[in-house]
Amino acid sequence: MQLDTFQTGRRDSTADPGGVPRDMARTGALRRLLVVDDSRLQRRILVSSLSGWGYELREAESGDEALQICRDWAPDLVISDWMMPGMDGLDFCKEFRALEREQYGYFILLTSKNEKFHAAEGLDAGADDFLTKPVNTAELRARLNAGERILDMQAELTEKNRIIRQTLTRLQAAHDVIDSDLIEARKLQQSLVRERHRTFGPMQISLLLRPAGRVGGDLVGFYPINAGTFGCFSIDVSGHGISSALMTARLAGYLSSAVPEQNVAIRPLAEGGYAPRPPAEVVSHLNDLVLGEITTEHYFTMVLAHVEMATGQVTLVQAGHPHPMVQRANGRIEEVGIPGVPVGLLPDVSFDETVITLAPGDRLLVQSDGITECPDQSGEMLDSDGLRRMLGDLRGISGTALLESMVWRLGEYAGMEEFPDDISAVLLEYPGPGPCAL
Repeated sequence: MQLDTFQTGRRDSTADPGGVPRDMARTGALRRLLVVDDSRLQRRILVSSLSGWGYELREAESGDEALQICRDWAPDLVISDWMMPGMDGLDFCKEFRALEREQYGYFILLTSKNEKFHAAEGLDAGADDFLTKPVNTAELRARLNAGERILDMQAELTEKNRIIRQTLTRLQAAHDVIDSDLIEARKLQQSLVRERHRTFGPMQISLLLRPAGRVGGDLVGFYPINAGTFGCFSIDVSGHGISSALMTARLAGYLSSAVPEQNVAIRPLAEGGYAPRPPAEVVSHLNDLVLGEITTEHYFTMVLAHVEMATGQVTLVQAGHPHPMVQRANGRIEEVGIPGVPVGLLPDVSFDETVITLAPGDRLLVQSDGITECPDQSGEMLDSDGLRRMLGDLRGISGTALLESMVWRLGEYAGMEEFPDDISAVLLEYPGPGPCAL
């Protein structure tokens, strides 16, 4: 095996010994160029032409020798004769392309064959360009210039891809941090609903809260007022995500079950204890708070209800929320409520109260529009008629089991595991009068 290595100086950026202008100057290390020819004389002629052009040069007299050099040295450009004994230039080109390389290698075949089908054969093998022997110096330079441009573009593309990969890695790290924070935020938001089921004397209340993403803009809850009355609410803040979730956290403080003196829906009595404020007054007050004290573009829909346990009387306000549904003991389903504007949308608006009475065996469902507006695969919404049918089918189920069954049925209807909107509901059931106990 014979191996000749040459290290040339920087390439002249203005002219070569033949007087042909050129600009092949480049920053960084010299590009590596491998000359492969079984003729020592032909190699010397090529190396002589290439000397002073700014390459780190090596020679090989066969395809096998060249392939070993490529494994250890990785040339940027290769000039190889086609016709060689043993492994010819075509087979060497195929093997060269099969090597694992970090950068692209530009391959030029030397040939005396001018037929088009030979050129096609060389291109299929992986060659980038051709030179016809005897090699013309100006043509050689032009072919190498073309190869340099390809390598420059490839290097630029590689660098841009490296930057993109680096950026994606950073974005993924940032996403992981944000996602971790959102998981914790989801836990905190779910903790706003401390209990999913409670019995208030003869009444039973159950809650459903399922955000569409990590966090959502729906909120449900209840709060005791006194021995005979409790309140419940369903809220749907406009939008989705973090800002909506923060809004629900603020609203949860206004309707707190843990700190009665901070709850805007109840008032303290002089003799001790608490009494309910009229729901219409409460919602109007919330409207003023949102417009006057909470700097946000969000508004929200809601149903706020106060329930008298002994009589089954429910006084509620519907502010932009879907109509609540009453399912009577005989199975009949009716929509209740007087539609009103959402809270925080317009100043100086009034809200109307609706009073209904639940008889033993009746139940009241307050649901967000994530249920009635849930689409199927064709885009058709469930709507209130679909919800009625669902409630009819699930008539024999109660409590949290009913709410979970609704979610399961809704998933079947939508044909998806994740819903496009937050889903929430308050289920109030009245089995019948009994001892009042909080």
